[in-house]
Amino acid sequence: MSTVAQDASHPEYLAHHFSDIEQQKESAKLGMWIFLATEILTFGGLFCAYAVFRAWFPEMFHDAHKVLDLRLGTINTIVLIASSFTVVYAIYCIQRNNRTGTVINLALTLLFAATFMVIKYFEYSHKIHVGQLPGHFYFYDGLEGTNPHLFFGIYFAMTGLHGVHVLIGMGLITWVMIGTLKGRFSSEYYVPVEMVGLFWHLVDMVWIFLFPLFYLIG
Repeated sequence: MSTVAQDASHPEYLAHHFSDIEQQKESAKLGMWIFLATEILTFGGLFCAYAVFRAWFPEMFHDAHKVLDLRLGTINTIVLIASSFTVVYAIYCIQRNNRTGTVINLALTLLFAATFMVIKYFEYSHKIHVGQLPGHFYFYDGLEGTNPHLFFGIYFAMTGLHGVHVLIGMGLITWVMIGTLKGRFSSEYYVPVEMVGLFWHLVDMVWIFLFPLFYLIG
C-alpha cells in the first residue's frame, strides 16, 4: 500500500530530485531563463560589433543594405511573427489537454520555420552567386565605397547564427510534437512544451532586431 501511495504521489514525469511538479516547473523555468540570458549575451557581442562597424562606415552600411531583398526580409518577418502565435496557442492547447490542437499548432510553427529557412536559402544562394560575401571572398562589383565586405561579414555572422538557432528550434519543436503524439505531455505536465516555446520566442525576438538593422537602416 505504501509503495502504491508513493507512486501515486510521485508520478513518472516528476524527476526524483524534486518534491513536487511545481518545484520542477519553476526550476526548469529558472534554468531556461539563465540559458536564454547566455544566448542574449552571445548575440549581444555581435550587435556591439555591428554598432561599431556601422559607426565607422555609416555610408557604406547605408549603401550596402540596398542590395538586400526587402520583400523577402519582410515575408520572413511576417512568417516568424505568425510562428510566435502558433507556438503560444500550442502551449494554450496542451494546458487544456487538447493534444490535437497542440500537435496542429506545433506543426504550423514547424512549417513557418521551414518557410523562413527556405527563403533564407534563396537569399544566401543569390549573395553567394553574385559575390556579396565577407572578407576576401567578396567579389561583387555593384557597390562603391570602402570595405563593403564588412557589411556582409556582419550580415552573414548574425543571420547565420540566427539561422542555426532556427534549425535547433525546429528540432526541439519536432521533439515535443512527437512527445505530444505519444501522450507524454498533458495539462498535468507540459514543461518541455513551454520551455521550447520560450526558446522559440528568443529566435523570433532576435530576428525582430535583425530585420530593421539590416533591411531598414536606410
